[in-house]
Amino acid sequence: MKNLFLGVDHPAIAAESPADLAQWYCDNLGYELFFVSPKNVQIIRAADGSFIEIMPRDATERPERTTWTPGWSHLALRVANLDKATAFLESKGISMGPLIEAVGGGRLRTFYDPEGNMLQIVERPR
Repeated sequence: MKNLFLGVDHPAIAAESPADLAQWYCDNLGYELFFVSPKNVQIIRAADGSFIEIMPRDATERPERTTWTPGWSHLALRVANLDKATAFLESKGISMGPLIEAVGGGRLRTFYDPEGNMLQIVERPR
């Protein structure tokens, strides 16, 4: 059982404009477009080989949520250098939350993609 489940393949985001949101992740977070389905599902790939699926949303209203609202909360992306990653994102006009201590050790900053999905960058001690 230990080697049966290998890790996370991808989280998925239901988006107003999957192509535009996928492009934002590529332009700002270094992802690359990996696959586009006939139903406009965009699969993007990070440098470590992990994926994010971005699919068309339905008509359901987006619920208001906080970090602590039940269910999936945010996507945390590991970075080698938090200060350099923060400076890069701010140079792209992305507003960053305050620097805080990461649960389990390290430092993190929170920000949002153009559709309001919460993201974090995390630097962990080596």
